[in-house]
Amino acid sequence: MSFSSLVQDLALRDPDAPRRRGDASASTMDDRASQFSVAKSYASTAATSVSISGDIGSQLHAGYSHPLARSWQAERQLTKSMLIYPLFISDQDDEEVPIPSLPNQCRRGLNRLIPFLEPLVRKGLRSVILFGVPMQPGTKDALGSSADDPNGPVIRSIRLLRQRFPHLYIVCDVCLCEYTSHGHCGILREDGSLNNQLSVDRISDVAVAYARAGAHCVAPSDMNDGRIRAIKLKLIEAGLVHNVTLMSYAAKFSGCLYGPFRDAAGSAPSFGDRRCYQLPPGGRGLARRAIVRDINEGADIIMVKPAGQYLDIIADAKELGRDLPIAAYQVSGEFAMIHAAAKAGVFDLKSMAFESTESILRAGATIIISYFVPEFLDWLDS
Repeated sequence: MSFSSLVQDLALRDPDAPRRRGDASASTMDDRASQFSVAKSYASTAATSVSISGDIGSQLHAGYSHPLARSWQAERQLTKSMLIYPLFISDQDDEEVPIPSLPNQCRRGLNRLIPFLEPLVRKGLRSVILFGVPMQPGTKDALGSSADDPNGPVIRSIRLLRQRFPHLYIVCDVCLCEYTSHGHCGILREDGSLNNQLSVDRISDVAVAYARAGAHCVAPSDMNDGRIRAIKLKLIEAGLVHNVTLMSYAAKFSGCLYGPFRDAAGSAPSFGDRRCYQLPPGGRGLARRAIVRDINEGADIIMVKPAGQYLDIIADAKELGRDLPIAAYQVSGEFAMIHAAAKAGVFDLKSMAFESTESILRAGATIIISYFVPEFLDWLDS
C-alpha cells in the first residue's frame, strides 16, 4: 500500500473525518494534519510489524555486523596461551622423519628439536606435550622398562628444553604403550589382560621420573583405574606436588581416530585392542564417572580425548569440574580428516581449523592440544 492510499484508507475508516462538503470549516486543515500524523504513525507501525516477527529482542544483526563485534560474541576466544603442541621425540638424535598419515608432522631426534622449535617459540609457542618414540632395537619389553630411562628421549628432551627455553611449559604424556613390546598401556597378565595394580605402580614411577627431570606437568593417558591417586601420592612423597601439575586423560575414548598417532609413535597393539580400558564411544555415563573419580583423586586438569566427536563430554567435564581447567585433545585422526577434506576442496583449511577449534572452546575447553599449533601461531597474528 502506498503512503497516499494509506492516508485515504485512514480517512475512510476515521469516524470523526468530515463526510459532507458543508461540514468543511476552519478546522478542516487541523483535521487533515491530524489524519496525516495518524497515517504516518500507522505506516511506521506497519513497517515495523513487517520487519519484526516477535519481540523487539529478535533484532540481532547489529550484534555481529562488524568483525570486532562478532569476536565479542564468543565466550572464549582462542589465544596462544591455550595451545599445547604435541611432539614426537625419537631416540635417534639426528632423525627427522615425516609422518605420512599426519600432514606436516615429523618424528624428531634431540639434535633436530631446538632448530625446529626456535621459530615457534619466537612466534609465541607457550607449551608442548612430549611423546617418546624408542626406535633402537631392544628398547621395548613387556614392562616398558625404557619409559623412564634417564638416557631415553623424554627425560633428555625435558632437560634440553628447560635449558634452552626456560619459559616453555613442558607437559609429558605418561604411558607405557610406546615402550612395551606388546603395545598395550600397561603390564599384562599371562592371559593377555591388563594387570591394573602393576600397571599403576609402574606408570606412577614413570610420572615421578619425568617430574624429577623438570617436567611442569605429567599427563597419564593409560586409563588404568586409580592411577591419578597413585601419581599424586608419589608426587607428595617426592616433594614435587607443589610445582608439578597433574593433567588426567579422564575421558579417553576408544575408536578409529588414533591411527596416525600410532604410526608416529609406533604404539599400535601387537594383538587385541584397548577397548577394555579406554571408554566406549557411547559411554557418556562412564565418562562422567571417570571425570568425577579423577577429580576426587587429585587431578589438577581434566582432559577429554578425542575432542570434536565428544563435545558433549567436554561440556560435561566443564560442569563436573567447574573449578578446574578443561583440556581437549584434537587427535591425529581429526587433524588428518580436516587436511584430507581441505585437499579435496570440501572447505578452506584455515577456516575449518578455526571452526573446529572454536566449537571445542564453546563446549567448555580452556586448553587445546592440537597439531595445528604452528599454523595458529601465524594465523592468530594475522
